[in-house]
Amino acid sequence: MSKAATTDIDPDLAKAQEYAAKLLLLSEGSVNRHFDPFEDIDWDNPDFAATAGEHRWVLPVSADPLGRHPWYEALPEARKIEIGKYRQANIAKVGLQFESILISGMVTHNFGLPNGSPEFRYCSHEMIEEHNHTLMFQEMVNRIGIDVPGMGPLVGKFKYLAAPVAALAPNLFFMAVLAGEEPIDHIQKQILRSGDEVHPIMLGVMSIHVAEEARHISFAHEFLENHVPETGRVNKFVLSLAMPTIMFILGRSIATPPRSFFREFDIPENVRKELFYGSKEARQTFSDYFVDVRALAEKLGLMNPIAKRVWKLLGIDGPASRYRSEPLRLAKAG
Repeated sequence: MSKAATTDIDPDLAKAQEYAAKLLLLSEGSVNRHFDPFEDIDWDNPDFAATAGEHRWVLPVSADPLGRHPWYEALPEARKIEIGKYRQANIAKVGLQFESILISGMVTHNFGLPNGSPEFRYCSHEMIEEHNHTLMFQEMVNRIGIDVPGMGPLVGKFKYLAAPVAALAPNLFFMAVLAGEEPIDHIQKQILRSGDEVHPIMLGVMSIHVAEEARHISFAHEFLENHVPETGRVNKFVLSLAMPTIMFILGRSIATPPRSFFREFDIPENVRKELFYGSKEARQTFSDYFVDVRALAEKLGLMNPIAKRVWKLLGIDGPASRYRSEPLRLAKAG
């Protein structure tokens, strides 16, 4: 055998080995650095009671557009607290509902994996962590003590789509995963980085969620980086148009409270539109949720001229991050 033959490595094999090594690293991270919400959050600490230090439920101005809106700022503190409790409880409920949808799709994905697939172990670790997150979010809702609905009735229908999409179009499924995970992760990191005083229940839940969600987001990126290049030109073009569409639809569903929230607190219609649709700040805030996803789209070759127009038409275009989770002020400056 020639020296060249012994040193040459099949590119597909090298790619598969690299992908497997990355997933093994993520799996080992789940083994070595994981959390139990009933051990790592001091739920029975008197300071964790929902009624303790209630001023800490006032919505943070750093990450919540309602918290910094003049309509909300003008309210009496008791009303701000009431709205803040409901808002945070509903965000937690939406989180657990999204995690449940994600789990149902990932179970289906795992079911069809061949023996020896490096994805099976990591996906199993992720589902365990997501199950813990649903417990954690529900416990937070229960402790606050408000019967929040979570997702709106129409958005809740997504629960029927996860399994078939995961089975038939896994690239679309993991794009949808990012569409739900990125906005929540972005908001929680903003709050944690801001240093704003928040209730310890919320702080404990966010700290665990952000720590473990970093691995989940990393896996979705790695999955797409590994599998999207395997698709043909036509499928890749379809994915390039589907990616911004999925980000917009699911991102809006995750980030926007249901109409029942606005009715519950008699929030004026013009305020609702300003907060999540109408104002320049609202549109920019929503677009900023996808700074890492835009970088991924560029890396995958999915930012063709037509796809760029779709991103722009949906109002979620903008700069891409230079590295994952880059603080937004640095990404914009770059």
